[in-house]
Amino acid sequence: MKHLIKSLFISLPILLSSCGGDDSAKKEIKDPIKKSEKKVEAVAETSGPNYGIGPIAKGDVTIGDAIDTAMAEQGKEVYDKMCTACHKPEKKFIGPAPKGVLSRRTPEWVMNMILNPEQMVKEDATARALLIEFNGAPMANQNLTKEQARQVLEYFRTL
Repeated sequence: MKHLIKSLFISLPILLSSCGGDDSAKKEIKDPIKKSEKKVEAVAETSGPNYGIGPIAKGDVTIGDAIDTAMAEQGKEVYDKMCTACHKPEKKFIGPAPKGVLSRRTPEWVMNMILNPEQMVKEDATARALLIEFNGAPMANQNLTKEQARQVLEYFRTL
């Protein structure tokens, strides 16, 4: 009996240390995220301007050089109320950060994603890639109006 207990105490640490794995396993876990991030950018780069799928068509959004501060303030209110559960302005969270989104996406695409997330994920390659990148967490349709979506878009310009 003493020998059995002794051998258990000796073999237990060896068994536990072998369960830790090596660094290659950790790299395999991280790689899919990096690949999907690259895929999102690749989709945006190779397909030309993407206006998304929904009620906003190419040319429907006019953005001036100057930011409309009143509209941006209204957009911030909408964003704070409806979007902050999943989006942080300057860092990834459950969903992507909106800071700099207009350097990566067209205004029409952004508004279509806000107004029509279900169809965007089904039919837009960039939206699908983002869904994968963010662990399959779909964007909730907040049922915003076009005016509210435009206000949120203007707020994004201030970030």
